[in-house]
Amino acid sequence: MFKSYTATPRDIQQDWYIVDADGLVLGRLATEVARIIRGKHKPMFTPHMDTGDGVIVINASKVRVTGRKSEQKEYFHHTGYMGHERFTPFATMLSRHPERIIEKAVYGMLPKTALGRQALRGKLRVYGGAEHPHSAQVPKTLTLKKSEAK
Repeated sequence: MFKSYTATPRDIQQDWYIVDADGLVLGRLATEVARIIRGKHKPMFTPHMDTGDGVIVINASKVRVTGRKSEQKEYFHHTGYMGHERFTPFATMLSRHPERIIEKAVYGMLPKTALGRQALRGKLRVYGGAEHPHSAQVPKTLTLKKSEAK
């Protein structure tokens, strides 16, 4: 008889990875980061358990987008007052808050549940420059392939 595997808290071993976003395409970077945060890269993946690893993203200000997204993409937020919708262009967001671009992209690829929010809050660290204060976690370098734009 076949028994399915379910991870238990004592089975879970979490590591930290560091990704250099310099020259990487935003969407492709976000999918890989979300996959690692969720734990889908591990054979012990269990949907209802937090089996994922932590990810540190550096050089967020050097991430790129393809096509005309740099001119057309906008980020939405609502102030809470009727009719007060605010749209921030991609270029403005990249110059002011480059880390938010990657955070929002990864958030969009995680489940909208308590587990998804917990994973995002505890396992994603994004920095606009090359410096980060997480040397104590001894992160492993994760190299992602840079795709060529047409």
